[in-house]
Parts: sequence; structure tokens; C-alpha cells
Amino acid sequence: MSPTDLRRRLAWLIGIRAAVGTALLGSGVLAQLTAPGILPVSPFFLLIGLTYALTLLDALTLRFTESRLWLVDLQLAGDALIVSGVIVVTGGVTSYFSLLFVLPIVAASMLLRRRGALTVAVFSGVTYAGVVLAQYGLVAGIPGHPWPGTPVSDLPPPNVAFYTVGINILAFVAVGWLSGSLAESLRRTGARLERASSELADLQALNQHVIDSMMSGLVTTDYGRRVVTFNPAAEAITGHLAASVIGKEVTAVLQLPAGFGESLTSDLEGAKSRRADYQYRTPDGRLIEIGLSATHLLTSTGRAGLLFTFQDTTDIRRLERDARLRQRLAAIGEMAAGIAHEIRNPLASMSGSIQVLRQELSLSDEQAQLMDIVLRESERLNATISNFLAYARPQRFEIGPVDVARVLQDTALLLRNSAEVSSSHEVQTETHGEPVVCEADEGQVRQIVWNLAINGLRAMPDGGRLSLSAAREARHGGDGAGAADVVLRVRDEGVGIPADELDGLFQPFRGKFGRGSGLGLAIVHRIVNDYNGEIQVTSEPGAGTTVTVRLPAGAVLPQR
Repeated sequence: MSPTDLRRRLAWLIGIRAAVGTALLGSGVLAQLTAPGILPVSPFFLLIGLTYALTLLDALTLRFTESRLWLVDLQLAGDALIVSGVIVVTGGVTSYFSLLFVLPIVAASMLLRRRGALTVAVFSGVTYAGVVLAQYGLVAGIPGHPWPGTPVSDLPPPNVAFYTVGINILAFVAVGWLSGSLAESLRRTGARLERASSELADLQALNQHVIDSMMSGLVTTDYGRRVVTFNPAAEAITGHLAASVIGKEVTAVLQLPAGFGESLTSDLEGAKSRRADYQYRTPDGRLIEIGLSATHLLTSTGRAGLLFTFQDTTDIRRLERDARLRQRLAAIGEMAAGIAHEIRNPLASMSGSIQVLRQELSLSDEQAQLMDIVLRESERLNATISNFLAYARPQRFEIGPVDVARVLQDTALLLRNSAEVSSSHEVQTETHGEPVVCEADEGQVRQIVWNLAINGLRAMPDGGRLSLSAAREARHGGDGAGAADVVLRVRDEGVGIPADELDGLFQPFRGKFGRGSGLGLAIVHRIVNDYNGEIQVTSEPGAGTTVTVRLPAGAVLPQR
């Protein structure tokens, strides 16, 4: 038993002793008033006073019992002696208060368990036997009937008295044994309960730590599909705090697709689980991709609701799209390298022959016009093949410091004086007047900026603003101390790109503006990949497009 628990139980014992003493005092006064002379007033009330004195003394020494356990034994012995005194003044063997010995015995079982209970039981039996023996004059030096009480002639026969003593002593020991056993059992049960509670608390803490440590969002609902739990990962993915969504309908909180929400109302359409991949708009306006699974929440009593697990699959989907695109581009590049050479040589011969024939033959105006068309288309086809070769054929790199801010300024100047820009267009640069330097091939950086800018202008046939910006930013993922990237962005206010067309945006010959070879963005994608960079496109139909290119600022050997 802990010291704190011992003090608490001793305080209860002191309170009970005071209550019993008060009850005896009240009964004694009542007996004296209703039947004067039935009790020896002075000794009885003296014992009550001693009880109060012992109670006060125990209360004053309570704080010392933790270090001095013998004070507990002294309190219990004092209680037994006070009960013996009550027995003496109320008739000894004929007293009706012999059962009061049970109180210190039970108290001892509560404080000291079986050992203490049996010890106090034996001590109580000895003192009770001593009182009766003294009452019958069987104790040396103590005559019979030495105290006021029942005359000797009114006492029961000695054999009856000794039988009564034996029965009481046996009862005291039995009560001590039973109360001590119950106290031991209660202690063991309490210890097991405490261990079980501790294990349960540890298990609950572990479960909570597991849920809190999950990288996947975890949401549970009740039968009414109202949110019950919302783990930290769910907060991070959705941008909603748990306190703001608890109790709300899960379909609205997770923005579930209409068809998926209907399957929830139909008991998951009889399936064990359902999966959905969809786009989710966070409170700050970001559009992310969610991969979600729903299943029944099972408990020992059956189904208790629904369990949802989900992840932010935006990066995974982007990587998958990039991987598929690279596979397509690799296959197209291999094909292009072979076909371009096979086409270009005959094309050069055809173009040269047409030019000779046009100069040497006498042609009508219509024939001359046809010749010009053939030559012009031959030149266009040759330019397409040149772009194809530039895309498919490994290039020679000249790595050096490149000021991307200056490249943007030069590109903007060329664009403002090109045929692509009309009076309704506006070309802006956002570089803050500071150099933004990276280690790369300047010609390739210029090609990236030019192709993206031309594409942005063609997306604004009715005019609009084209913004070119460059800045130095910390690298994603914190790859090394001080690692940084150069990030350039090209924004337009054009027609935008539907979400279902983003996957094929960088594939060759997918141009949608009716001009060019359709290889500009494919070449940009290849160059960025060669530098282990990243390219991202965010677009909304009718609101414009932003292309973000991230290139390592330090020298990186282009990958081929």
C-alpha cells in the first residue's frame, strides 16, 4: 500500500472512530435520561472522553505515520483497549457491546490486511478474556466484581461465561481471517485492475500515436455519415481542422464525387470497400488529387459506421504522367532520329531540282505559283525536320553561368518587335532588377523561354498580358544545405487548357494553335528533363495558363 493511500485510510478510521464515539455518547445520554442509573455514568463518559482524546492524538500524528508505521499498530491497539473499557463498564461478560471489537479488527484488515486483522483479533480476544476472568475473580490479585456493574450473583455460571468468551474469540479470529482475506483479495484485484487500466491506457495511447503518425488521412463516421474522428494527416491534406468538421456530413467535408456518395447510402453497393480518385479543392483554393478508400467500420457489436483512408496523390499522379510521357517521347525520339534522315535527304534533292527547273523552264504564272508553293512547303517541312532532330538527337552542351533575368529581358525585347505580338498584347518581365544565375547552356535556356513565350502569345489571339518572371528559390525537399533552384514562370491570360489535355501537353505534334510544328513544348520538356529539372503547368479554361520551370542553380551534367 502506498503511503498516500495509508494516510487516506487512517483519516477514514479517525473519522469513523469519532462517529462511533459520538454515537455511543448520544446513546449513553439517552439511556441516562430514559432510565437513570442503567449505566455507570462517570466511567462510561470517561471512556468516551478518552476516545475523543485518542482521535485528536491520532489526527495530530497522522502526518508521521508514513515513516513510523508503529503508530498505526498503536492506534489499533488503543481502539481495542477502549472497546475493552466499554465492555468493563457495561457489564463484562453480560455486555451487549462485545461486537464493538469487530470495528478495530476490520479497520486493521483495511490498513494492514490479513496479518494486521489476525493480530488485532487475537489481541481483542485476549483483552476480552482478561476482562471476563477478572470479572469472575480468576486473575491473580484482582478480586471478583472489582468495578460497578452486575453483582456476582447475577452473572451467568462460569462454564456459560467461558463458553461465551470462546465463541466471541472464535468470532473475532473468524472476522479477522475473513476481513483480512477480503482485503488481500481486494488488494490483488485492485492491483490487477490498475495493471489492466495501465495496459489499456498504454494501448489507447499507442493506437492514438499510430493514428497521429499516419501519413494517410483517416476519417471515421457514425451511421448518419457524420464525422467522428479526423486525424492530423487528414487535417494537413484537406486544410480543415478536426474541430471544424466533427459532426458534419462526410460527403461535404471530403468533397466526394456524386456517384461515390450514392454508393455510401446504398451500403457501399454490397462491396467490402470502395475506391475513388478525384480532385479536391482546399480552403486556400489549391486543387489537389485525392486517392480515397471507404469501408465499413466494424466493432465487436457489428458495423458502427464508415472508415475512410485517403492520400494526397498529386505528386504521384504527376510522376506517373511524367513517366508515361517520357516513355512516349523516348519511343517517338527513336523513330524521329531514323525517319528524319530518311526524309531530309530526298527532300533536299527535290527542293534543289524544283529550284533548277523554275529557273531554266519557261513557266506560266500558274505554274510558277505552283513551283513557289512546292518550295515554300519544302522549306516548312525542312524546318519541321530540323526541330524534330533538335528534339531527338543528343545535343552538345556548353555549360556556363547564365543570367536568366537577362535572358528574359532579351526575349521580351524580341517578342515586342516580332510578328507574334499585336497592339492588344502586353509583354512584361518580373526580375526585380537582380541577376538570377544558374549553370546551364545559354542557348537551351533561351530556347525554353522563347518556346514557352511564343506558346503563351498564341494562346491569346485576342490580346492579353504575357508575364515572364525568374527567381532563386530553395530546392524542394531540402537536398543539402544551401541547395537552390532557379524558377522561371511564364503566365498568360489566354484560352487555358482543359484538365484532360494536360497529360498530352508535351507530346510532339500536339500543337493546338494551327501554327508551328507542335514540337516547341516537347523540346522544352526534353531540355528540362536533361537538367534533372521540373516543369509544371497549372491552367484553368478561360482564365489563362502558368508554366513553371525549375532548374538546379548549380552545375548539373545534363542527362541523356
